[in-house]
Amino acid sequence: MNIKWIYFVSRRFAKVDRKGSSAVTTTLSTLGICFGVMTLITVISVMNGFQHSFIDVIMEISSYHIRVENFEGELSPSLPVTETHSKVESQGLPLTAHSLPVTHPQPASDFETFCLSEKSIRSITPFYEAEGLVLGKSGKEAAAMIKAIPPTVREDDEGFKKQVTMIAGHFDISSPNNIVIGSELARRCGARLGSEINLYALSGGSDVDLFSSERLFTVTGVFHTGYADINASFAFINIDDGKKYFGSDAKLIYGVKLFDENDCDRQIARFSSQFPDLKSESWKSYNRAFFGALQVEKNMLMVLVFLIFVVVAINIFNGMRRMVFERREEISVLTAFGGKPASIQSIFVMQGFLTGVSGSIPGVLLGLFLSINMDTVFLLLSKLSYYASLFFVMLFNPANGDFVRENPMFMLYASIPPKIFTGEVVMISMFGILSSLVASFLASRGVLKMTVAEVMRDE
Repeated sequence: MNIKWIYFVSRRFAKVDRKGSSAVTTTLSTLGICFGVMTLITVISVMNGFQHSFIDVIMEISSYHIRVENFEGELSPSLPVTETHSKVESQGLPLTAHSLPVTHPQPASDFETFCLSEKSIRSITPFYEAEGLVLGKSGKEAAAMIKAIPPTVREDDEGFKKQVTMIAGHFDISSPNNIVIGSELARRCGARLGSEINLYALSGGSDVDLFSSERLFTVTGVFHTGYADINASFAFINIDDGKKYFGSDAKLIYGVKLFDENDCDRQIARFSSQFPDLKSESWKSYNRAFFGALQVEKNMLMVLVFLIFVVVAINIFNGMRRMVFERREEISVLTAFGGKPASIQSIFVMQGFLTGVSGSIPGVLLGLFLSINMDTVFLLLSKLSYYASLFFVMLFNPANGDFVRENPMFMLYASIPPKIFTGEVVMISMFGILSSLVASFLASRGVLKMTVAEVMRDE
């Protein structure tokens, strides 16, 4: 099969079609693929940014990349940083530039020493956690997740610091009975900076009271994150207060963060081989229900947008069938000169391929352009929507012109940083080309059934 000849004849047919009845169909098919690819890339990029703004907050504050538990005993006595590093080197473990910050006074534990030698680990954080009922001075109450962490976590863990934005006070849990709470949690329990709140009900071991009015904490800071549930339920206290109030049955957990979040399975395997008694759980497993719901949402959105390609493919199929019928004389001449039916069919498949490529490439470029400049696009849409509304209000009801405002949702969408994944862009563009190829192949099967004698006799 001569690809050069097939391409030449296909381009000749395409030039003729620009002046024939198939010109509109070909143009619409190309535009359909272009806008389909552009729309899907833009929508998926925004969806990725929207979901990852939640996922990043959850992994940095709540689940970490890996949660490790089943430790025996309590935290080891603290050692200075230099002394801990000397202990690492004395055991023959490499201390590289990638050595992680341990987000509390560094204990001499085998697990932490092992983590110090792992180049793939970014940081480790010991913590306790318990569910509780927070009671404000005004009598307002709210359910909360109380997390006892080292007081230096925000300074030592860049990911935690990036996601936790202080809107009042400071992240100060260095003193006993200091607490930092989420913005929505503060609103629900009526607390503000300097207020005294009570951890009235607290889950814990048998050696602590379930209800107590003596667990009083002073609010030293109010934080805000990009995830509403954390703002509404999380509170941080000193890790020593956690050991004191959560009881002896409270589980010590280590939150491990990696440089590559997708490397968690390999790292868990290393933990299992070195510390078989420890229980490790990845962020994918810990947040399975939530992330599963996000994935279903994304898949359903992709299916809905993929229907654009189905409509375009049907359009290409109908247009190609008409083209095959209109070119029956040329097909018969090519057959008479020795052209094989499969080669002649390839001419029309090549046209479908070129239609897909000519639509997909501009679609990819437009989709990437819109995704990169998404903030500008939404701000522009906000202005256009505002001035259009203002125009009609001033035209029909000028008295209400002062009440017209810009839609705040556009500002929200403009603040979402889009995330573009190369694999998804390639998959979308290939699907656009493939839909055109399949439609052309199915439509041109009639070429194989056409005989020269039938065409010449116009039967």
